[in-house]
Amino acid sequence: MIRRRYVVLDVFTAHPFAGNPLAVVLDADGLDDAAMQTIAREFNLSETVFVRPATKPGHSAALRIFTPARELPFAGHPTVGTAVLLAEERFGEPDRGLDAVVVMEETVGAIRAAVRLDPTRPTYAEFDAPRLPVAVARDLPAKGAIADALGVDAADVGFENHVPSFHDAGVPFAFVPLSGLDAVARARLDSRLWSAAIGGEETFSVFVYCRETRRHDSSFHARMFDHGFGIGEDPATGSAAAAFAGVVAAFDAPTEGAHRLRIEQGFEMGRPSLIDLTIEIAKGRLSATRIGGSAVRIAEGTLLTPENPA
Repeated sequence: MIRRRYVVLDVFTAHPFAGNPLAVVLDADGLDDAAMQTIAREFNLSETVFVRPATKPGHSAALRIFTPARELPFAGHPTVGTAVLLAEERFGEPDRGLDAVVVMEETVGAIRAAVRLDPTRPTYAEFDAPRLPVAVARDLPAKGAIADALGVDAADVGFENHVPSFHDAGVPFAFVPLSGLDAVARARLDSRLWSAAIGGEETFSVFVYCRETRRHDSSFHARMFDHGFGIGEDPATGSAAAAFAGVVAAFDAPTEGAHRLRIEQGFEMGRPSLIDLTIEIAKGRLSATRIGGSAVRIAEGTLLTPENPA
């Protein structure tokens, strides 16, 4: 048996047992794809990260990210949580504030994260999204079909000039604006009706959002319903937030400069999460996107496995 250390963190929260749980398996050398998928199913969290030595000098680590059902090229809460963990492993608990940079090699490419270690508050990480969001060109289903798939009224779909759209910043999502907190709370994804409404091979997970929020400092309230990841509903989805920057740029037409937004998610699940989204507009176009949040450790242990568990 091979002993592999792991750490479980709650991400996009400053409090234990909130946010989005993440398992990080350290010393993952020797595990093949099937073994990593098996271990991810065993943890049964929305994502599990496997850490290996970086392939390039100056980089901190190479990461593989798995849901219980499949591998992802990129995901936000694994990136934030692993950046926090790698910085804490390297620097320990400093007696004063310390800023660090972590560069992680993910399947989507190298991702640079700035990490703030502070003895008075949970560690915070912010990373540059590896890709700018792009609109996915495909026909929109009828509003009634979307409403039926989500269990809401057709009148609940859309607010202001926001309409359903598809965006991709490494992982594609369908974004459905809803009228307010009540409609978001009532939403339930019927995968069969959603597949029929969207059609085609790619059916997209669904990110529903509204302008009305629970917290005064939040910009949007959201839920993410999985379609194909094997996780059901996700309490915090950084990859969706990265793609959501395209929604904001398209419908809100932000002015030149940097805009910092906060997305609240997971409240209906009893796991409140806060995702910081910074977008930069230059010459009328989205030029950069950053995702940030806090993470706290809640468990550590040793995974006992054969070199390649089946």
